[in-house]
Amino acid sequence: MADANAGRPRWRILIWLVPVLIVVAAGAVFGARALRALPEVEAWLRVYPGEYRLPGWAPVGIPAWLGWQHFFNLFLMALIVRSGWQVRTTRRPPAYFTRRNIPPFKTKAAPKKVSIHLWLHQSLDLLWLINGLLFVVLLFATGQWVRIVPTSWEVLPNAVSAALQYASFDWPSENGWVNYNALQQLAYFATVFVAAPLAAITGARMSDLWPADSRLSRLYKVEWARALHFPIMLYFVLFTFVHVVLVLATGAQRNLNHMFAATDDVASWWGVIWFAGSLVAVAAALIAAQPLVLRAIAGRFGKVSR
Repeated sequence: MADANAGRPRWRILIWLVPVLIVVAAGAVFGARALRALPEVEAWLRVYPGEYRLPGWAPVGIPAWLGWQHFFNLFLMALIVRSGWQVRTTRRPPAYFTRRNIPPFKTKAAPKKVSIHLWLHQSLDLLWLINGLLFVVLLFATGQWVRIVPTSWEVLPNAVSAALQYASFDWPSENGWVNYNALQQLAYFATVFVAAPLAAITGARMSDLWPADSRLSRLYKVEWARALHFPIMLYFVLFTFVHVVLVLATGAQRNLNHMFAATDDVASWWGVIWFAGSLVAVAAALIAAQPLVLRAIAGRFGKVSR
């Protein structure tokens, strides 16, 4: 009974939060449409249409490796978010994992037993970090960085312009094959170069591999990492949700061709096919990540106990 009563305040917050968000969203839409009715605002939008011109050497098109990156990030992030949520909410894990080998920098410490969910979460984090480093290297090696890293202060008024157009439901023209609008560019930049490094740094501090008795641990407290790590996960969930909604709402076939088939052929359905296959692969992985399967895989890397 005590547990049930303790959970009620959270539900009460949600009950009040949903209508408040609806009212705020409706107010933003009506406010944006009212602003766009002003001649001065429309004149300003013509000066700042929502995007600025990229340098002349900027690459055109999305290469195949970026399509693969979309799939790998989707696949890994779905499993990372799920396992992270299980770590946060599961009171009695179905199994525990103890690594066989102790890292060289922790020779004085005994192997630490962690839940099977935490083992999966940290293992997926390692794969995600490797994939992320490869992504950044290819991004700068191919010049694709210029598409998501602002190169002009014009990004700021154009981002405001794009936000106003989205809020008024008279959306900016999309041509992601050539250039992203300024709001997209800022969102991608924040995700790749701010949120992702913060997720890695905070996750590393919370890991059992972190040398807890080092001087750095006293400067960088684990409580700070815990306070940041969960909100960063919520940011990734929100970003993914908005990203998928806009991809589907602003020309799903063409956008998916860009993202998954590396083509601007508006008649092709390969992007949709690859996207559907990616969703099937993600769903299969989420279903397969059961304790029986996890125990079998983790047992190859250490000791698994119930």
